[in-house]
Amino acid sequence: MTSLLNFRNLRALVTDMDGVLLRGPEPLPGVADLFNFLHRRHIPFIIATNSSTKTPGEYRQRLADLGAEVVKEENILTSALVTAAYLQQEFPTGGTVYVVGQPSIEAAIRTAGFTLLADASQVADVVVVGGDPDLTYTKLKHAALHIQRGARFIGSNPDVVYPTEEGLVPEAGTILAAILAATGVAPLIMGKPERFLFEIAVAKLGSLPGQTVMLGDRLDTDILGGQRAGLKTILMTTGVDTEAAITVKGIQPDAVFGSLEALVAAWDHQANSL
Repeated sequence: MTSLLNFRNLRALVTDMDGVLLRGPEPLPGVADLFNFLHRRHIPFIIATNSSTKTPGEYRQRLADLGAEVVKEENILTSALVTAAYLQQEFPTGGTVYVVGQPSIEAAIRTAGFTLLADASQVADVVVVGGDPDLTYTKLKHAALHIQRGARFIGSNPDVVYPTEEGLVPEAGTILAAILAATGVAPLIMGKPERFLFEIAVAKLGSLPGQTVMLGDRLDTDILGGQRAGLKTILMTTGVDTEAAITVKGIQPDAVFGSLEALVAAWDHQANSL
């Protein structure tokens, strides 16, 4: 563990989900301790996940089952919600969207006032792609046809893989790469490392970027995105990237921890030394 971070200057936390709090369906050690610490210290937090495959309610229930009852739906920001917010900004009167993804991202976009298309028989204003364990050739075909006809191409997140108890498995970025190959059109990314997600998270927290820390397991999304948005950053080596990857990728976080228990202990120690 290395840390050059002054925890006494931190007023709010943005944390990733997969690889930091969870590995697949299983919690990583110290999850409940982290949220109990934040609650006790009155430190506001947002769980900002690049995943679009579950709703905030589903994530809240999962975390509650793991002992983190202090987490509420309003504490959870998914790339599906960020995508829906962007669509509302760009298409204030609504429009038609073809989605490659799970019911969670479909619900977010539908709630934002958009009409979802089932196939390529009608004209789509936008193609939105999220993680989709039920991906089929037909879904790829419809998405490619819409984009070839001029639909805008949006990806919920660029993650090529995500960590599970089985290992690293394909995520939205893998699907985006297939559609890019079929169309020659690159997607506009909503999730980390792009600024839009971080700006929404900081606004929800009511904090200043320089007094907010991003906790994540990926250097090129969580850490790089946090740095671009002006946040302090902590790499957790419990997911995708190890400490050795810092040199390889050339992205230097403000701190590195190997467990949530070690992070909470360090933060609590500095807070108690005031």
